Amino acid sequence: MRTILVVDDEEKIRDVLVSYLAKEGYRTAEAGTGREALQQVQQATPDVVILDLMLPDLPGEEVCAAIRRLSSVPVLMLTAKVGEEERIRGLSLGADDYVGKPFSPREVVARVKALLRRSHPDELLAERIEFPGGLVIDAASHEVAKRGVLVPLTPNEYKLLLVLARHPLRSFTREELVLKVLGYEYEGDARTIDQHVKNLRQKLEDDPKKPQYVLTVYGTGYKFAGGLL
Repeated sequence: MRTILVVDDEEKIRDVLVSYLAKEGYRTAEAGTGREALQQVQQATPDVVILDLMLPDLPGEEVCAAIRRLSSVPVLMLTAKVGEEERIRGLSLGADDYVGKPFSPREVVARVKALLRRSHPDELLAERIEFPGGLVIDAASHEVAKRGVLVPLTPNEYKLLLVLARHPLRSFTREELVLKVLGYEYEGDARTIDQHVKNLRQKLEDDPKKPQYVLTVYGTGYKFAGGLL
C-alpha cells in the first residue's frame, strides 16, 4: 500500500485530503510543520509528499530542498502562490508538480496517482527480493536474511542497506548516505558511515575483506552490487 504524506499547517485541509486519499486506498501520514515533515520523510518513507509552502516554522521551499537531499520521493506543492516565478522556483528546488489554492481534492488525488505512475524507478521491484548468495531483503517486514537465517541489523544498518539496495550500482558519497540514513540534523563525522558499512559487511558477507554486496567506490563512497559483480 502506498503512503502519502500530507504537509499543511491547516488541520481542515489535512483532514479533507486524508479523507479523499483514504477512499482511494492510500495509507496517509500527516505533518503540520516543516520539521515534522522532514521527520516523517525519514520515518514513514512516503511514496508522495503533498507539501504546502506556507508553513509556520520553515519556508516550504526550504523543506522541499531538504526533502530532495534526503529522498527522491515525488513532491506535489500545494500553495496559494501560483505565479510563474513561484512555479519555476518550486520546480527548480525539486518539486514534481504544483497545485494552486483553492484546489479540488479530486484533482490533487489525480495528480498523486499520476506521480505514482511515473515515479519510483529505483525502488525494489518487490517488497521481498533475493540476491545471489542467499541474501534476502524483505521491505514489508523490515527483515534481512542470509541463507534462511535472520541477520540482526540495527535500524541504521538496515536503513543503509535499503538505501543502497534501492539504487543498485549507483555510487553514493558518505555525505549523501549521512543525509539519507542519519538525517539532516546529524552533525557528526561523515566517516560514521564507514563503521556502519564495516558492520554490514561483517554480518552479510562471506568474506568481509572481499565484499560482494556493499562495495567501496574509491574516492567517492559506496555502492550496492547485489553479489552480481
